[in-house]
Amino acid sequence: MTSTEVDRSADDVFAYVTDPTRFVEWQQGVVSGRLDSAGEPAVGDLCVTTRRIGGAERPATSRLVRLDPPRTWSVRGVDGPIRAAVDVAVEPLAEGRSRLTITVDFVGHGIGKVLVPLVVRREARKEMPTNVATLKSRLETARRA
Repeated sequence: MTSTEVDRSADDVFAYVTDPTRFVEWQQGVVSGRLDSAGEPAVGDLCVTTRRIGGAERPATSRLVRLDPPRTWSVRGVDGPIRAAVDVAVEPLAEGRSRLTITVDFVGHGIGKVLVPLVVRREARKEMPTNVATLKSRLETARRA
């Protein structure tokens, strides 16, 4: 779990952090993201995120399982050997600020059962503080622009 306070409204933070097309702006290794939706996002929609891993681009599909704007958003991986479980919580604070908390865990299937505890969780723990700091900086810089 990684948390930070952001000098932006809960609406602004939620809209940015849950937009898969913006993941490339703040998540290391992401080369593209999209939500397969016929309109406004809804529980059950699929989110496809492509990451560069080991020199190759690897797509991963997750299902949107919780959506309560501008407070909570959750996805669960549905394919591949390593499936992410991501929970986002945005708490409004005074004076247009927000507290953002992102929790990430993984479930391994096949070879992923070995990789998740040995490599994936450790790498995610190292990466998340940088990702969240980048997200915070982008949101706060956009406010000043």
